[in-house]
Amino acid sequence: NLAASLGILSKKVLMIDLDPQGNATTGVGINKGDVENSIYEVLIGQAVIEDAIIKTKYKNMSIVPAYTNLAGIDIVFINKERKAVADGEVFDKTGQLKKSVLKIKDNYDYIIIDCQPSLGLGTMNALVASDSVIIPVQCEFFALEGITQLLNSIIMVQGSMNPELRIEGVLLTMLDGRTLVGLEVVEDVRKFFKEKVFNTIIPRLVRLVEAPSHGKPILEYDPRCRGALAYINLAKEVIERNGNKEESTREGSRATVQ
Repeated sequence: NLAASLGILSKKVLMIDLDPQGNATTGVGINKGDVENSIYEVLIGQAVIEDAIIKTKYKNMSIVPAYTNLAGIDIVFINKERKAVADGEVFDKTGQLKKSVLKIKDNYDYIIIDCQPSLGLGTMNALVASDSVIIPVQCEFFALEGITQLLNSIIMVQGSMNPELRIEGVLLTMLDGRTLVGLEVVEDVRKFFKEKVFNTIIPRLVRLVEAPSHGKPILEYDPRCRGALAYINLAKEVIERNGNKEESTREGSRATVQ
C-alpha cells in the first residue's frame, strides 16, 4: 500500500517481496504460478534482478516477486558459506541482496523491501541492502515485545555491516480506536520513539483486509476509504522525511526495509 501510494504521488517505486508467503506479490495481482524468476533465483545467482522485475498495472510500481521456495534461503546460504570456507573462499551470506540492489538502485526513487516477520538471513540481507528501516507496530499489547529484538538487530547491522542504516520511522498500524489497549500502545510508542513515530496511523479496517485478496492496493480497491487516505498521508510523510518534498528524488534513490 505504501509503494502504491508513492507511485500515485509520481515516484518510481520497486517493491522487493522478501517474504516466502509472497503476500506482497499476491497483493498486487500477480499469480505466483506465472512467475519465472523470483527473488529466490536472484539471491542464489540463477537470475539477474533485472530479469525478475515485473511491472505491475499500478502507476509507477514494479515488483520482484517471491513465493514459497524462498523459505529455504537460510539453508542455501549456510551451505554456500561452508563450501566457500572449505575452498578457501569467502561468501557473504548477508550481502547477496545488496549486490543486486546496487545494480538497479538508481533506476528508482524508492525501493521498498517487504520482509517476513522474523530475523533470519533474508531479513539480515534486507537490513544490509537498505538505507533505512520502517518499523510497523501493531497497536496491540504483544506487538511491543518484538521491537527490542529488532532494534538489537539493527544496532548489530549498523556496527559491522551497514553503518549508514538508519530508522526511517515507526509506523503505528491496525489501530482500533475503540480499545483502550490500542490507545495505550500509541501513547507508549510515541513516548519511547518520539519524533521517529510517523504522524499517520493506519486504522484497522475491513477494507484494508479485503484489498489484497482482490490483488489490489487499497487505493485501487476503495480509494475513498479512510485506509486509502492514511496510506497517501504516510507516503507524503516518507517523501518529506527524505528531504525531497519539492524536488525530484531521482538524485537520491532510497532503499527501505519494512
